[in-house]
Amino acid sequence: MALPSRLDLAIEIARRAGKLTLEHFQRGIAFERKSDDSPVTVADRAAEQLLREAVRHAFPDDAIIGEEFGEHEGTSGYTWIFDPIDGTKSFISGVPLYGTMVGVQHEGRCPIGVVYIPGLDEMIYASTGNGAWHVKNGGEPVAAKVSDCSDMNDTLFVTSQVDTFAERGAGDAYLELEKKAYITRTWGDCYGYLLVATGRAGVMVDPMMNIWDAAAVQPIMEEAGGVFVDWQGNPKVDSGDGIGTTKTLLPHVLEVTRKFPPLS
Repeated sequence: MALPSRLDLAIEIARRAGKLTLEHFQRGIAFERKSDDSPVTVADRAAEQLLREAVRHAFPDDAIIGEEFGEHEGTSGYTWIFDPIDGTKSFISGVPLYGTMVGVQHEGRCPIGVVYIPGLDEMIYASTGNGAWHVKNGGEPVAAKVSDCSDMNDTLFVTSQVDTFAERGAGDAYLELEKKAYITRTWGDCYGYLLVATGRAGVMVDPMMNIWDAAAVQPIMEEAGGVFVDWQGNPKVDSGDGIGTTKTLLPHVLEVTRKFPPLS
């Protein structure tokens, strides 16, 4: 089983790529608009190139999917899935709540996930059966665990951007979740899932997301004792939407999200 060595590499390159982005952070970096109107910078591209080159060197038969440079086919059955800067809008605004995401998919599931928040020097990583681990400021890994809160009225609900609910035709879903929660904040993107996996938030919801936004999150949420599912409750990373929460809070969230048709 080659998972331990892939996990080691995932941790290493997520940190290296994240550190690379700091060379451009809070320096007035220019950005371009992609075809979907989302921003991209030289830092996104340089970080993904670092990730890709490292994997091709270590595991040349593995496939790769990245946000900036598309898909590279492989023959091993393993697929690396990268988001070099998840939260580029935060990054270009000088806000440190963005992250580098590295996921590994095998046989339809994601057994490895790493999220690194370079601006805070905070990382969370997981592999199936080995728990989720939280590292701050280069310290020793500490076991990550979701909150034991069982009441939506006592929990923090986070998301990335409110208007994406309306863009999906689900503006009422946001309003209902906000009403159910004790407090709502847009500390979103991958940082929102890190907050849930470490017990600081109870629910993170994305009305629209890509596979590179979700792949690293699935094993982290599950190994922290929570769940990562789509809006219909399926444990998938390619449905186009996502929920990261605890097992006890999940029914309350699905009560809202299942009112809306799936994206795919």
